[in-house]
Amino acid sequence: MLHKDKDSLEKLFAGFTDLKVMVIGDVMIDSYIWGKVDRISPEAPVPVVLVEKRENRLGGAANVALNIQAMGAVPIMCSVVGNDKKAEEFLQLLNDKDITTVGIIKSPKRITTTKFRIIGNHCQMLRVDEENGHDLTPDESDVFINRIKQLIVCEKPSVIIFEDYDKGVITENLIRLIVDFARSNNIPVVADPKKKNFLNYKNISLFKPNFKELCEGLKITSVQKDIETLTAICSGFQKEHNIAVMLLTMSEHGVFVSEMENGVVSAEIIPAQIRNIADVSGAGDTVISIAALCLASKLCAQEIAYISNIGGGLVCEEVGVVPINKERLLHELLSAN
Repeated sequence: MLHKDKDSLEKLFAGFTDLKVMVIGDVMIDSYIWGKVDRISPEAPVPVVLVEKRENRLGGAANVALNIQAMGAVPIMCSVVGNDKKAEEFLQLLNDKDITTVGIIKSPKRITTTKFRIIGNHCQMLRVDEENGHDLTPDESDVFINRIKQLIVCEKPSVIIFEDYDKGVITENLIRLIVDFARSNNIPVVADPKKKNFLNYKNISLFKPNFKELCEGLKITSVQKDIETLTAICSGFQKEHNIAVMLLTMSEHGVFVSEMENGVVSAEIIPAQIRNIADVSGAGDTVISIAALCLASKLCAQEIAYISNIGGGLVCEEVGVVPINKERLLHELLSAN
């Protein structure tokens, strides 16, 4: 239960329009082929999808930027893409959404990540990925870090999000330098990690892995999702890495939130709401976006977890990667109170 009245919630949501949010991470194009299936191929035991529609959407960290924008705030997207046709398509998608491209750098040594999803009869049937997995070169990284610092100084974001998809844009050195620079400018930093950089996020305000990422990042197995076990695991990690709030999403098991204050960790599990799940793609993007905005708005850890958990659940009712609907989220929160 969120202990906020109607006026407080409406004021919170209205206040998002005053925020700028820098998003640093791996961007991609989510390319969809929608169609109908009514027969099996004679060439192989696979369904034949009769194409009805094609669509390109902003994906990866760019979907976080879309969610930030959907909540009324201003996203500043920072990433490195290829110097290819897909990069032009990606930049056009940003322009179409009125999201600035000033933080996007092109590199001839990379390709622009694209995920092709084939959806037949409203169900995803196949995904094909085009991507690089290698880290930015030192020269690319230097250029990128300098661009980010310039934008931090010029734009003065209210919060910075690291949206890591393990595609090489975010490196250990970049994390360390940007976190230090953000701290020196009193800007909170939140991170949505993947396996490669999991242990490199230190001295940040909020850390949001999902349960699978936690297990992979800490190399642990057979973990129970009870409060005692999760608190024991996460409190040690928080203290070692100096992380103020840990938000662990656990799908149908809800969200575990752990807050460290003066070296003391307090934790709780917020249950998931029952929903008609259509597609979990992009739910984590929505959670980190809402969490960052709530953090910048000075909400407590439990309020951040509750609101972002509701938002993540709402987008799971839609097919494909879609941003949150701000009005629907507000209505849901008001109805739940």
